[in-house]
Amino acid sequence: MTVDNAPARADLAAIDDIGWAVRLLAATPTHEHRDLELLHRWARAADAFGAALAPVECRARIVERDGGLELGLLARYTSRPPTVELYTDAIELAERVVDARGWRDWYPPGSVRAAALAHEAVHVHLHHGPAKAALKRALGHSALRLGRLRVPGHVAGAEEVAAHAYARTVCGLGRSPLLLTAALAAEAEGAPTPPPARDARREN
Repeated sequence: MTVDNAPARADLAAIDDIGWAVRLLAATPTHEHRDLELLHRWARAADAFGAALAPVECRARIVERDGGLELGLLARYTSRPPTVELYTDAIELAERVVDARGWRDWYPPGSVRAAALAHEAVHVHLHHGPAKAALKRALGHSALRLGRLRVPGHVAGAEEVAAHAYARTVCGLGRSPLLLTAALAAEAEGAPTPPPARDARREN
């Protein structure tokens, strides 16, 4: 759940959800020299795919523990055995960052944990079912073409984009968790978290 955080000290919220999705893809190995328009197309397709997914139940074991700050993760899915780890220290920091940046309208209390769980539930869903192939088809990337035969290819990072879009949609968030991930990355890099502030939209 990492993104290229070049504008860490700028107004992170000025970059829209697709913009952060493009940054995630651009920072993913194999995409270093991809055309920016292609990354935008993949980002939009993956975001739309995730947002359109029907709610899925997390069928993995759920474990809560510390250690997310060291790993730079809010949550993680491991397949053997199927387990979702929720990192309480990182989730608590994320809630503080939401308050400090005045983003509470976008991320209501408790929504960080809910979004992290929803995000990992999609990874479980894609790992064990036909949805992974459906995502490949939605992206339209071909790994091989032989005449009329086209083999859909894997797009590294697209599953992450889809999972964030799914979490945004099912949790009713105002912005993708990708924005919050970028803010946490800025925090880890030493960019100061602003003092608690009122939401500017309420002051207008």
